Amino acid sequence: MVAERGAPPPPTGVLGLLVREQSIIVPIVAVIAALAIGAVLIRAQGVNPMYAYQSLFSYSFGTADGLRGTFEKMVPLILCGLAVVIPLRVGLFNIGAQGQLMSGAICAAAAAHAVREAPGFLIAVIAMVAGILGGAMWASIAGALKATRGVHEVISTIMLNSIAAGLIDYLVNGPLKDPTQSYPSSYPAPEAAQFQPLGFVPIGLPIALVLAILVAWMLRRTTLGFQFETIGRNRHAASYAGIKLGGMIVLAMAVAGGLAGLSGSIEYLEIDPYRYQDGIAGSLGFDGITIALLARSSPLGTIPAALLVGALRAGSSTLMFNTGIQPEIVDMLLAITLLLVSLPIIAKLIFRRHTAKSSALASSWGS
Repeated sequence: MVAERGAPPPPTGVLGLLVREQSIIVPIVAVIAALAIGAVLIRAQGVNPMYAYQSLFSYSFGTADGLRGTFEKMVPLILCGLAVVIPLRVGLFNIGAQGQLMSGAICAAAAAHAVREAPGFLIAVIAMVAGILGGAMWASIAGALKATRGVHEVISTIMLNSIAAGLIDYLVNGPLKDPTQSYPSSYPAPEAAQFQPLGFVPIGLPIALVLAILVAWMLRRTTLGFQFETIGRNRHAASYAGIKLGGMIVLAMAVAGGLAGLSGSIEYLEIDPYRYQDGIAGSLGFDGITIALLARSSPLGTIPAALLVGALRAGSSTLMFNTGIQPEIVDMLLAITLLLVSLPIIAKLIFRRHTAKSSALASSWGS
């Protein structure tokens, strides 16, 4: 690559390596820094940080139950991470994976109950398709508002999260409530349709891994991926090239919502008690934001990011049991990681705007 006339030469040596490989180095440094800050806070509570982290990770990776829990967490984390990655590549920020996951889960529950007399495999397929459609429909609302009215997707997706929670609360207390349960919950998934793990590997994990690979292939090797990338890099150039911005925005949000909705349907079919009830989503949809930023918007990067976050989530209860530390320490670690991994992005935006203003002032002064 030839440097522009007057531009400083690209950095070399260690600095050049850091700049070239920042997509890998920044997340690693962010995680290490978060663990270091967490160690200081753990020590302040009178607990040896090394013992705390050993308790957490030895359970998550060193036991069959821990591995199963880690892999179960990985499934929705990968899918919700992809639900944030795809819009990011189009220049959108999808905060609504939580509501899209919930929409997918409740649609899966309704569909499974409607066809409960069908063969188990068919029930599972119908439930997953219903989950994909439910999540895609919910996300498409934000996409349509952005494309037609210019409503910022961060605002609309946050509002849609709350609307989804209220609507689903009505459904599990009304039309979809299982009368045999005192706690508001949907009818259970028929036993023949429930996903049983293959040892400590949940069935949903291969599905999530394959989809991460397919999304990476789609973004790199297909016309649709090229259009998404072009819009994300320069919307004006994309529009000049004949790409229909409105349709692509809605489509990107629909694909993202479909992935989040699929994660909700898998949670319904795979996780005991195999029914929709309050808390099924936990913070998985919001964790998808952490996954996407840790992955630096790379579909394949969501896999190691989900593995790390899944291990932290799976081992949090053991950490509390062994050390007395509250499991919220995991939320703190993830929050610090998210903050640190976001700093380069925030700095880039700030300096880009500063550079643009400086250029405008210089042009005005010289004109």
